[in-house]
Amino acid sequence: MKKLDLRLLRMIKNTKGQFIAITIVVIVGLTIYTAVSMGAVNLDNTVKHYYKITNFSDLYVQLVKIPDNAIEEITKIEGVKKAEGRLVFDVPLKTNDDEEKVNVRIISTKEKRDQINSLYLEKGNFIKNPNNEALVINQFASARNIKIDEFIKPQIMGRNYKLKVNGIVGSPEYVYLMEDEQTLLPDPEGFGVIFVSEEFAKQSFGYKGSYNEVLIKAKKGYDIDKLKNKLEEELERYGVKRIITKENQLSNKMVSEEVKGAKQSSKAIPIVFLGVAAIIIAVMISRMVKKDRTTIGVLKALGYGNKSLINHYMKYSLTIGLVGSVFGIILGSILSSYIAKMYIMFFNIPILKITFYYRYMILAVVISVIFCIIAGLWGTRRVLNIMPAESMRPEPPKTGNRILLDRFNVLWKKLSFSWKMVLRNIFRSKKRFIFITLGISLTFVVIFLPFSSQDSFNSIFVDHYGKFQRMDYNINFSKPLNNKVIKDIKQVTNVKDIEGKIEYPFEVVYGHRDKVCNIIGLENNTQFFNFKNLKDENIKLPKKGILLSEGLAKYIGVKKGEKVKIENFIPGKDDLYVRVEGIIKQSLGLNGYMNIDFMREKLLQKNLLTGVYLNSDGDIKKDLEDMKNITSVQSLSDMRSVFNEFLDLMIYSIGVMLLFGGVLGFAIVYNSTILGISERRLEFSSLRVMGFTKKEIFIMILKENIFMTILGILIGIPLGKYMIDYIEKVFSTEIYTLNIESSFKTYIVSVMATLIFVFLAQLATMKKIYKLDFIEALKNRIT
Repeated sequence: MKKLDLRLLRMIKNTKGQFIAITIVVIVGLTIYTAVSMGAVNLDNTVKHYYKITNFSDLYVQLVKIPDNAIEEITKIEGVKKAEGRLVFDVPLKTNDDEEKVNVRIISTKEKRDQINSLYLEKGNFIKNPNNEALVINQFASARNIKIDEFIKPQIMGRNYKLKVNGIVGSPEYVYLMEDEQTLLPDPEGFGVIFVSEEFAKQSFGYKGSYNEVLIKAKKGYDIDKLKNKLEEELERYGVKRIITKENQLSNKMVSEEVKGAKQSSKAIPIVFLGVAAIIIAVMISRMVKKDRTTIGVLKALGYGNKSLINHYMKYSLTIGLVGSVFGIILGSILSSYIAKMYIMFFNIPILKITFYYRYMILAVVISVIFCIIAGLWGTRRVLNIMPAESMRPEPPKTGNRILLDRFNVLWKKLSFSWKMVLRNIFRSKKRFIFITLGISLTFVVIFLPFSSQDSFNSIFVDHYGKFQRMDYNINFSKPLNNKVIKDIKQVTNVKDIEGKIEYPFEVVYGHRDKVCNIIGLENNTQFFNFKNLKDENIKLPKKGILLSEGLAKYIGVKKGEKVKIENFIPGKDDLYVRVEGIIKQSLGLNGYMNIDFMREKLLQKNLLTGVYLNSDGDIKKDLEDMKNITSVQSLSDMRSVFNEFLDLMIYSIGVMLLFGGVLGFAIVYNSTILGISERRLEFSSLRVMGFTKKEIFIMILKENIFMTILGILIGIPLGKYMIDYIEKVFSTEIYTLNIESSFKTYIVSVMATLIFVFLAQLATMKKIYKLDFIEALKNRIT
């Protein structure tokens, strides 16, 4: 082994604490990169494979009613490869607990081998007896412990049915089980999907010879938007409610957003960790070169060139990069399989395709090496300036100028001697001061973001289900009913407050942008919605015109005061141009809101309702059990319960990010402090001679780091707020709009966590201070 390589091993041994700390930062960065990248790709590929084998639909056409024979006509439309009709209805499910509110979506199935959205049988068999057997979606069956051969009791059109569970299935349409856009989180105990025979569905729902939804497979390469427009024109006479493309299908949208978010995170977070590691390495090697100035001069005198010496120190940097790469790739590969399995469980895909992608492993090594080479080159640049003869003489000490605080005599005189030393050292070592301060601010941001994400989800649900929506129950009808139904409901249940509603899908168009969404018609002075504009001011529902949710307004690019076109799918009804009277804050979903009378007059028919909102202390579900035409009873308290369960899961992710932030802060403070101690050995030795104890020296260093930590946190607070604003813009989707308002508690917890990690790093350096040989340091200086 070459002499310089032996010296390299001694360097690593002598700085093993710093070496390990930096390597761990590299390992964390590359573990995140490898694990999240491969996990996201595995999820994406698994979903695509699942969609392929189940023949996932390209378009969903929701209609009032379409006859059987019209399905064949659809296949003749240009661009349509295949079309299938089906029936889809939401109904209540009767359970053993009379107070429990459970809704199920009943979907008819033909169970043909090549049918669109074919079911993936996980347990049991497909339907054999079409009159009394059903298939249950896996998530719902697992959550409610539904077994094969058990019976379920859906209520259809006010009548109770008893269906035998013949199979447990997965569906590509419900990989992520959501009832609608405004639930966001799956509630598999409160909402499920049941598949029944077409014969049973037509008979029980009174749809003999017709359907209310059509699934479309497009020809390969055909423009989906073009086909969508054609279908709207051709099927208008059947009362088209909404046409949903594959990209906008709710479950698929959630999966796509998760993959997109994971890929963005896998690029951003590792860069932060590797960047910090590179800066620490560069500073550390620079200090090593400065410390080894005489040794480098001797080596040059013995014939070693600049290239050999630069390579010598570069090897230290590369060793960190390569060791970090190996462990990062191993841990990342192991973790990626767990991430993929977690995704599959969360999104409920019955198959799993795990592949180890070597390109991400190779990229991890390449990225690590590039960062370490840059750091090494920057750190070794002083080697070129060291001359053998000059290196034999010690470097002249730096000129000690007065710092700014020194000029304020009144304040300066009140400071103790140790505090004067602390402040002088901080402001004279400007590069170290800037590095530690910015490093701490970055640590604060990494710790702050996961806590703020908890605030954001809390804000989404608490604001939406409590502040924005103020009803106890949201009841939907299977078909539009006369508003006299309100009197019927009042007669059968104890109602404190009740209002009728109209909720119907329309296409909102502005310029070349359009979006199909539910427009909700409400009473003029509704007590069940609290509308606030973007300035957080209360606004009322206009008698004419429309209010748009913030997400919808952004999507189509409209502003208050401008007009939008509402395309009406209902036969015999004209399109409507209406003024946008306000843009409101809404966390979940995209909606428009209109006065119910204005909406009936212009878009529908007088005296119609599609549901009601109500407040009640009674057992609503039991009271409404025998009423026909009620498809679902949604309780806001149930929504909040689901959210509270989700918060428990968030604690784990917050813990992981807290650990990552801690590693970052620990490495920055530990390495900087160790380097500072090595550089200031003579200074500390002099203080020991003057009577300072080792404890007092430790406290003095602690004061320096606490001062820089507090300043770093003060910088980190606005930086964290900026990052939150950026996340709001990047991660807001059509399904939810992020309006993150971090609580005071979040700031306090983040500050305390940052201080704890800094203090732990400081404790780790105590051993170095207590081992400091001040006599040896003074001898070396004299020599």
